[in-house]
Amino acid sequence: MRALGFDNEKYLKLQSEKINERIAEFGGKLYLEFGGKLFDDFHASRVLPGFEPDSKIRMLMELKDKAEIVIAISANDIERNKVRGDLGITYDLDLLRLVDAFRTCGLYVGSVVITHFSAQPAAVKFQERLEKLGLKVYRHYVIADYPSNTELIVSDDGFGKNDYVETTRSLIVVTAPGPGSGKMATCLSQLYHEHKRGVKAGYAKFETFPIWNLPLKHPVNLAYEAATADLDDVNMIDPYHLEAYGKTTINYNRDVEIFPVLNAMMDRICGVSPYKSPTDMGVNMAGFCITDDNVCCEAGRQEIVRRYFSTACSIRQGNSSQNELFKIEMIMKQVDIAPIDRAVVPPALSKAEETGNPAVAIELPDGRIVTGKTSSLLGSASACLLNALKALGGIDDDRLLISPEVIEPIQKLKINHLGNHNPRLHTDEVLIALSICAVTDPTAALAVSQLPKLHCCEAHSTVILSRVDENIFQHLGINITYEPQYLTHKLYHAK
Repeated sequence: MRALGFDNEKYLKLQSEKINERIAEFGGKLYLEFGGKLFDDFHASRVLPGFEPDSKIRMLMELKDKAEIVIAISANDIERNKVRGDLGITYDLDLLRLVDAFRTCGLYVGSVVITHFSAQPAAVKFQERLEKLGLKVYRHYVIADYPSNTELIVSDDGFGKNDYVETTRSLIVVTAPGPGSGKMATCLSQLYHEHKRGVKAGYAKFETFPIWNLPLKHPVNLAYEAATADLDDVNMIDPYHLEAYGKTTINYNRDVEIFPVLNAMMDRICGVSPYKSPTDMGVNMAGFCITDDNVCCEAGRQEIVRRYFSTACSIRQGNSSQNELFKIEMIMKQVDIAPIDRAVVPPALSKAEETGNPAVAIELPDGRIVTGKTSSLLGSASACLLNALKALGGIDDDRLLISPEVIEPIQKLKINHLGNHNPRLHTDEVLIALSICAVTDPTAALAVSQLPKLHCCEAHSTVILSRVDENIFQHLGINITYEPQYLTHKLYHAK
């Protein structure tokens, strides 16, 4: 069984209480800048075992009667078709996905703010599209010398030129498809307009990482540095909090660097800033919900190794720089861990060396490690997945779950009619075939019933898998990493 180190129910309770407390402090209206992922926060669930990936959205659902969602998106990101690396979709499409997801949860999406607007053609078209879909859309414009010229920014020629976003509830959650979308500026612009209208309102920030009340070099905080190596984020002691209160807290460089400017803006907007430090602005309660620090420390170390492999593969694909990998290697030295310390790596490499072909290894919940090799019928990922299901179900290793007579027609369909060159079955095809066999074969049915047990298992492949296989492992909840190698030496590798 996976060891737990985090109390999720306590987190939901404390987090809701903290946000309600902050709303009351500001007289009944709070603009809450929401950083990180609202949905499917798998990074948090990996480094804080026990944290549920949907915790943040569950917490908001407890506040849904007073919460209103405002989604910010940069016109520049719309114009250049910026893509979310984890989902493979553009920011504008992800905004539509977010609206649907919020509505499905019963949360009210009040409006969309297009930031950095300067009449970009794609942004204008996107606004028209959103309005046809019945969404309210507002424009926030580029302000010269932002964020340094606070006198201009906090004036009728700065924030004053932005559209005022009409809101109706006490908690305004400002989120976005990704970083650099203008969430903070949206919140501050709204504070400016609210105060001009005589409405009491405040600003706070919700970032899960780094966790402010854990040590600077805690593996969970260092795992955040590894996860944001591409952004050059660095964890640091909050000097403003230390000076104001004599207490050591942790923040990251961008918030610390922007704090004097942010504080000056809030002074001009509110008359006096309510905050003495970047830490003051936050409402994150995750650090109070850790129940086993040793478990979370080990989870943080393992996440750093996962990020190492992810970045190495991203470099191989031409999407990251070598400097990002150097940074993660330095972090690994700080926590005294190496790539080979990931338990599934040596068995996968050993199986590949033994067979001369790609291999995959999966660590089961009880610590057993099973491997899969490449064959004429199955890819290594598919073979390993079937072997894992056999092991979990106590099924004899020599038992064929899917007969060659079932596999061969699928291979012929792929090659003869669907234009594929690789006859081996991907994981999705194997699971479909296995499910069909399960209708008449109790053993196959037993294997299918083991799938939920793969959630949170670890895996490693000696080659970069296809997007199809990657997605299947993700949907099953398996944390898989890859060696930065492709199956073939071709220049083009279809995902």
